[in-house]
Order: sequence, then structure tokens, then C-alpha cells
Amino acid sequence: MIQIAILGLGTVGTGVARVVAENARQIERKLGEALQVKAVLVRHFKDGPYRQLMTDDFSKIEGDDEIRVVVETIGGVDAAYEYTKRALSAGKHVVTANKQLVAERGCELLALARRKNVSYLFEASVGGGIPVLHPLTQCMAANRIDEVCGILNGTTNYILTRMVRTGAFFSDALREAQAKGYAEADPTADVEGVDAGRKICILADLAFGRQTDPERVPMEGIGRLSLRDVKIAGRAGYRIKLLGRAVRLPGGGRTAYVAPHLIPEDHPMAGVEDVFNAVMIRGNATGDVMFYGRGAGELPTASACVADVMECLQASPKRDEIGWSPDAGGFEDPEKLKSRYYFRVEGSLTDAAMAFGQVEVLSEDGETAFLTDALSGAEAARQSRSLNVLARMRVLDSGSAGSGREA
Repeated sequence: MIQIAILGLGTVGTGVARVVAENARQIERKLGEALQVKAVLVRHFKDGPYRQLMTDDFSKIEGDDEIRVVVETIGGVDAAYEYTKRALSAGKHVVTANKQLVAERGCELLALARRKNVSYLFEASVGGGIPVLHPLTQCMAANRIDEVCGILNGTTNYILTRMVRTGAFFSDALREAQAKGYAEADPTADVEGVDAGRKICILADLAFGRQTDPERVPMEGIGRLSLRDVKIAGRAGYRIKLLGRAVRLPGGGRTAYVAPHLIPEDHPMAGVEDVFNAVMIRGNATGDVMFYGRGAGELPTASACVADVMECLQASPKRDEIGWSPDAGGFEDPEKLKSRYYFRVEGSLTDAAMAFGQVEVLSEDGETAFLTDALSGAEAARQSRSLNVLARMRVLDSGSAGSGREA
């Protein structure tokens, strides 16, 4: 019997316990031994099916030699970081879905795991139930990764879908997402792009092999997005999506950011709707490869966690390809990237033409919405200074994953 422990019994922790119990036969057949949850760390005891497993003393888990894997589902950094370090130092594998911890401290924790000859795995931290980190680091290992681009947050994608389908205002779509359980009572991390930002940092770390400091990654959400922009984009053959992008730059630099984009309706990610996520990875040998599925939720995320548990325990070589250098050098401002830009301004077409030269007009009814030629973010900001800008977004080229090529 293989024993594991779960830290936290929220949505993901409960899902892990369920997957272990409900898929016991399949798991045992693949591991050669039964898998069992021996302990669950909680702050407050409560009645339920896992009451007999609960403890509020982490040292009991830390000192139990029968517990071989710890599944961290607490979230945040403070307690999760301390418990993860202690578990790894005690010679236990650790599996997590904690995107904030991996983005901020993952490099350090991976180094500790290597020193202790154990694994620190976090497939569930980026795509929930979508397998993307393993393919990125193993299946595409023969490639130079030039870009990772994706819809990385199901809450914002659901809100944008409702705005397109029903004409709902942002505030109404957000309330609907909260009522369905897709958004938290405090949705700030989702709607302001922070959740997607942490995920693109992890993807950038693995794709480019160097630390990406989340504090240097601009993260813009959809909280200021107008239904007017959604409608104008739709009439012009575009969808608005919140994208995280990590791009390899000419000369060896790299950059990353999160922001709303206009993407053409024929782009593969335009049809990714509701709470679904999608990640496109561009390799120099494979071209674009896309991963699609539910990016969150109790059982999809738990499925990825339990798969990582099984990988830790199987006899195959440890995942030494998981990791990156702590050197954060070479990160550049994403405003250097060139693309076409969407602007909605308070003013006439003449005002727009005076600022940008030739533009593609999308709407002209009191306000003017238009697309520019390809230019850098810095150039777009400089040339628009004379305008009263109501909205600005990048446009993603329909023929690329967003590789910095001009749209």
C-alpha cells in the first residue's frame, strides 16, 4: 500500500481524494500497488468522509516515513512554501496545483528536490486537467520553443463568451460566472489577468529555461473592457480573448505579458469558449501545437495532480528536464513587440489618420474604431498621445500563434 498526504481540503484537495478512491483499480493496475490517502492537513476539523484522516499538525505528516508523496492544495505562498520545503527536505515527493508558488518559488523548490533526490511536479498549475507541461518539456524536447500563447483563465473566457453570445455587460456576465461557481467572490486575480500571468510565467520558465520574474510581466485583464469593443470586433470578424504570451526575441532575449487581444475568427483559439482553455506552443520543428480542455475544476485539476503522484512513484527516471536557471537576465519589455493595434478613440477618422497615417476603419459613429499598421507598443503609445483613447488592444495574426510577427 502506497500512502500519500493532502495539504488542504478545498476544491482541489477534495478532488484528489475522490480520484484516488473512485479510480482505485486503474491506479493500482498501473502502479502495481494500491494508493491510499493516509492524512489530510486542515486548519479546522469538520465532519465528512475524510474526518478520520484529518490533522492540523504538519509534523505528523513530515515525520511519517510511510507517506511518500505530499499533494499541496493550500494555495498562496506563505504556508504552502514552508510545508513544501519541509516535505522535500524530509525526502518526500511533492505535487502541487499552486501556480503562485511555482511562479514565484518554483526554481528554488526544484533545486531542493534535486538535492534530496525526489520530485516536485506541478502539471496542474497551468492547465488544470490539460496536459501541457509534460508535452512542452518532454514531447517537444527536440524543438527550440519560440513562443507559447494561450487562453489561460476559464473565468475570463466565460465572461467574454457571454458578452459575445448574449450581449451581456461585463458586470452582468461576471455575476453569472459567480452564480455558476466559475468565479470567486473576489474575482480580482482572474479578471485583472493575475492568474493568467502566473501561468504564463511558468510556461515561459520551462519554454526558455530561465526564471521569469512575475513582477516584470505586465498583466492586464478584462475589467475595463467595453461591450462596445466586443461588438465592433465581432462585426469586423474578430473575437476578443485574454491571452498570455511568452515570446523568444531575436538576439536571444525573451518577453511575456497578459492582455486582451483581437484575434481573427479563423484563428484556432477564436472558437475556444466558455470555461475552456487553450495553449498553443510554437516549436521550430513542429510549428504550432495546440492543447485544449477544461483549465480548472475539481476533477480535471485533481486528475492532473494524481497523474503527477503516479509519475513520482513509478520506476521511470525522474523528470530531470523539469527545471530552469535562476538567472532572470535577458527579459525585455513586451512593448518592443510589433503587431497591429486596435484603437477606439473619441474623435474623427481625420484625427486617427493624422496620428497613425493610413488606418483600417472598423466603426465611425461619434467615436472612431480602427486598426493600425504593425508597430511596437512604444510606437503605438507615442503616436496616440494626441488622441483621447477609449480602448487599445493588440491584434493577433491569424497565421501565427502570436510569435511577434506583424499582423
